[in-house]
Amino acid sequence: MLNYTHTDSTSHPHVDIVIVNWNGLRYLPACLNALSAQTYSDFSIWIVDNGSTDGSVEYVRNQHPSVQLICNATNLGFAAANNQVFRTAHSEYIAPLNNDTVVDPGWLSALVEAMAQHPRAGMAAAKMLFAASPGLINSAGIAVDRLGIAWDRLGGRPESASETSPTPVFGVSAGAALYRRAMLDDIGLFDEGFFAYLEDVDLAWRAQWAGWESLYVPGARVTHHHSATSREGSPFKNRLLGRNKVWLIAKNYPMPYLWLCLPVIIGYDVASMLYAIAARRDISPLEGRIAGLRGLVNALRKRKTILCRITPRAMMALLAPVESPWRVLRRYRHLTPITPAPPAAKK
Repeated sequence: MLNYTHTDSTSHPHVDIVIVNWNGLRYLPACLNALSAQTYSDFSIWIVDNGSTDGSVEYVRNQHPSVQLICNATNLGFAAANNQVFRTAHSEYIAPLNNDTVVDPGWLSALVEAMAQHPRAGMAAAKMLFAASPGLINSAGIAVDRLGIAWDRLGGRPESASETSPTPVFGVSAGAALYRRAMLDDIGLFDEGFFAYLEDVDLAWRAQWAGWESLYVPGARVTHHHSATSREGSPFKNRLLGRNKVWLIAKNYPMPYLWLCLPVIIGYDVASMLYAIAARRDISPLEGRIAGLRGLVNALRKRKTILCRITPRAMMALLAPVESPWRVLRRYRHLTPITPAPPAAKK
């Protein structure tokens, strides 16, 4: 049994690591064992279980009793589960981490050091590598273009294509990140209405509006079983992505530029849905957009609560240029719909 709670607060700020789990027992041993090998000395681990039925809770209680465990009766979603700890913990930094990740020993140290050196950075992104192909980048931070399309920077590129020192980015993937408590207190937490997917992009966009910076920290290496819980290309995931994209743009896109760009945004979006229907016979992206439109009034209402410290023109400058449809498709071609073979759980 391993003790994950350290208290050397005199030399290092404390970090609360949050792992949201839903039937992820097959991944938890590797994830937790990697955390026990961290070179950083001051952290606690929280696991928020969203109604698992695979023995995850029993495993954590029996094998990792020092982990702080929150058990939800049902699946509240990624956003709400993280927020449970965001509201409870009061450390200087909070690190959401997917249950299907394995972090390098220097992961947390690299993130904390980068944030300490950049006090205006509200969040830091790890270098996420595909577990099935560790030489390929899964995410090097998040980018958003002027169509409101978000994607993982350098996704599918070899690790050698990455920067070698901390680099400004638009946002971070919450699969392996570090958030500054002061930023969360300033702008708020994840939007729980998103349930899962794009809630980290929404938080990053709100952080940019409030004048906070984001960093990509290549020294914080993580391997990741991409979409191990909901599966890449599944109707469940595509439906949520389609819905949440509508809300993401409605909440955050700068005015009056939204009205100017809306025809192109709609054109690209319709083309992507037609492609999904023609190539995969999948109507889930369309179902997601319809659900998004049904919740549009509420999303626009939330827009009024966003803290804006930069101008709409400055925000547009942070968004990546519009690219051709085939170049947009290239951003995702490495994410083939697969069902990964999970490792066996060890007790």
